[in-house]
Amino acid sequence: MISNQILQNTIEGLKGITRIDLCVIDTEGKVLASTFPEAETYTGSVLAFIDSPADSQVIQGYQFFKVFDENQLEYILLANGGSDDVYMVGKIAAFQIQNLLVAYKERFDKDNFIKNLLLDNLLLVDIYNRAKKLHIQTDVRRGVFLIETGHDKDINALESVRTLFGPKSKDFITAVDEKNIIVVREVGPNEGYGDLHKTAKVIKDLLLGEGEESVHIAYGTIVNEIKEVSRSYKEARMALDVGKIFFDDRDIIAYSALGIGRLIYQLPIPLCKMFIREIFEGKSPDDFDEETLITINKFFENSLNVSETSRQLYIHRNTLVYRLDKLQKSTGLDLRVFEDAITFKIALMVVKYMKYMETLDY
Repeated sequence: MISNQILQNTIEGLKGITRIDLCVIDTEGKVLASTFPEAETYTGSVLAFIDSPADSQVIQGYQFFKVFDENQLEYILLANGGSDDVYMVGKIAAFQIQNLLVAYKERFDKDNFIKNLLLDNLLLVDIYNRAKKLHIQTDVRRGVFLIETGHDKDINALESVRTLFGPKSKDFITAVDEKNIIVVREVGPNEGYGDLHKTAKVIKDLLLGEGEESVHIAYGTIVNEIKEVSRSYKEARMALDVGKIFFDDRDIIAYSALGIGRLIYQLPIPLCKMFIREIFEGKSPDDFDEETLITINKFFENSLNVSETSRQLYIHRNTLVYRLDKLQKSTGLDLRVFEDAITFKIALMVVKYMKYMETLDY
């Protein structure tokens, strides 16, 4: 339950204070952490000590201690020396490790609860009963972040995010698959989506600063009840996917910023193909030359303003009008007419969505 690294850091810290060598061995005689190299030679004595009724004992110049977790033997602790001072240090070290077991078990229980909550694996009555037992408030505002790095099973990134929020925070950091880190953050009464975006930026900057090559973060809407947390999680997951399709220039995307993209994302592919055939009569925007595509995108960027678009493209206004007329003849859509422009814009987004879904099939 406790990682070997945590055990190693703990006994090294205690040795730094007391100058007494310590070692932690599991119930099968395997050395998990040690501050001295010859720890392996004591495994036989450890196995004999496990079978004895004593909770502590001096063997071969070392104090042996049993560390329990709710009456279940978990570890054997060795402290170098047989004096009363070493005995006291050993008892303190055993007590510290026992407290770590309790803390990590509580975190494990909370982590397990949050995972099941996010995945909708709990009945409503179970949500509130388990939350009460784990001392988790049910009626506070929360928002869910989904963090994707360039690596699967990114344990280092997960621990970095946990360190950022701190062990005493009321936020939860977990993972339900091998690709994403999830942060369920408590949102204060005076906080809003601007604060969520700032939090996402802090997380992104932290991970990039620690060597991650790419970081994408999405977050859902703020919810008021713990039973709604799974909805915010689903929104964040959709935002992460939709962001890759329609907002590939953004590292941080909010569900509330998806606009029409989230509607297109839920369309079945056959319906999308039918729509494109009807709009372009068997053609595809991919058939347009680069000059035409640049003109279309710039025209949309400038809210269908002919003068501003021609200025930014460094072309004469009549040249832009000629290109728009040519596009109208080939598609039947006049981008200077608002309804036609909306239809064309949606069609371009549908094509982009279809191409993205094709990449997932390979």
